[in-house]
Amino acid sequence: MSVTILAMTKENNYGYQVFDWNKTIQDTILSSFFWGYIVLQIPAGVFAGRFGGKMLILVSMIVTGLINLIVPISAVKGDWMAVCGCRIGMGLFQGILYPSLHGLLGQWAPITERSRMGTFVYSGSQLGTVIEMMLAGVLSDSKFGWPSVYYVAGITCILWSVLWIIFGASNPAESKWISKEERKYIESNAGSSNANENKKIPVPWKSILTSLPFWSILLSHCGQSLGFWTLLTEMPSYMDKVLGVNIKSTGYLSALPYVAMYILSFVFSWIAEYLVNNNVTSLSSTRKIFNTIAFWGPAASLLALCYIPAGHLTLAVVMLTITVGLNGAHYVGFLISHIDLSPNFASTLMGITNGCGNIFSIMAPLSVSVVVSDEKSAADWRKVFFISIAFYFLSNLFFILFMSGNVQDWNEPQSKNTIEEGEKKSKKEKTGEHKF
Repeated sequence: MSVTILAMTKENNYGYQVFDWNKTIQDTILSSFFWGYIVLQIPAGVFAGRFGGKMLILVSMIVTGLINLIVPISAVKGDWMAVCGCRIGMGLFQGILYPSLHGLLGQWAPITERSRMGTFVYSGSQLGTVIEMMLAGVLSDSKFGWPSVYYVAGITCILWSVLWIIFGASNPAESKWISKEERKYIESNAGSSNANENKKIPVPWKSILTSLPFWSILLSHCGQSLGFWTLLTEMPSYMDKVLGVNIKSTGYLSALPYVAMYILSFVFSWIAEYLVNNNVTSLSSTRKIFNTIAFWGPAASLLALCYIPAGHLTLAVVMLTITVGLNGAHYVGFLISHIDLSPNFASTLMGITNGCGNIFSIMAPLSVSVVVSDEKSAADWRKVFFISIAFYFLSNLFFILFMSGNVQDWNEPQSKNTIEEGEKKSKKEKTGEHKF
């Protein structure tokens, strides 16, 4: 949402104060969200795995809504540093969202419906981006001015939270809105333990951190974060400064790539489920196929985009739309694979990979400040995009080589009590043998 403020350079007709911040400050504001975002990822994943994600999601959305409501006054009273503070706080509490959502999916998503349900959940972020891009300009030009963008976002989060209190549940056993038959079906097909059992299962940290399939997901998450956030935050500036194409001026044009990503994500999820449920390809092969589409497809499109001649609006928008659209396949690639490996610890795995991945999200806008000395130099911008292309290619190659679609042995590690009982039994047997 800070992009709305960043784009304003003079006072508008309604008297609202606007700001003229240079590119370095803009990049700092854009990246500040991730400074907070990475902090609570792993703790949130562990907590959601043990106690469920409903309350964490509620806290995340309410606090995000409240911070949105104070952004306008913070910008006026505290300038860009106060906006950074708001962004850090927003990132801190939104950082608990994805691990909690993954924990919910681990409890609620049957294996045969996992790709589709994961896409429904996570593609919502793209739908939100599309809506925000189309509404932000309209709201900013209205008599309510740019602060209305944040007020609408804040009120929406709070209203959603009310609905979540009523209808949300961490697992089927806690839900008041499903039948006994549906609950039984979900619990027998999701592959996860019930909530009470999860509280007793220790997190198998050593097994997780020495698992090559887990590392394939981790590296893919890092590659995705760097590549996608470079596209999201920097591509409009590149197209404006180098190609002479200002897509920011048209909300619908800016939103087109994300509309494509949103629509294609459902196409990809339907195809993925068809392949798996009809035994056309294995779950592992399906994840690898769509992760390749999501990574190597955008890498090739991004390479082509780097060499488009200046002034070609249609060609530039088409290539950007293809680049972002193909990335929608990652929802049924690495992003849902945490649950394939371990439904019980999906939230913890997501906390680790999303935390690490978003370190690379911080690098996306900041790398431009370091690498690009002349914003109008195509050669400087290509260095930035070549870095993204390399990450896309190498991280997916590792995913192809080492990803597994099988639930790992450490999903249900042997409890400490069982081990202790076995040791006691062994000692008794030895004692008995000695006496005999």
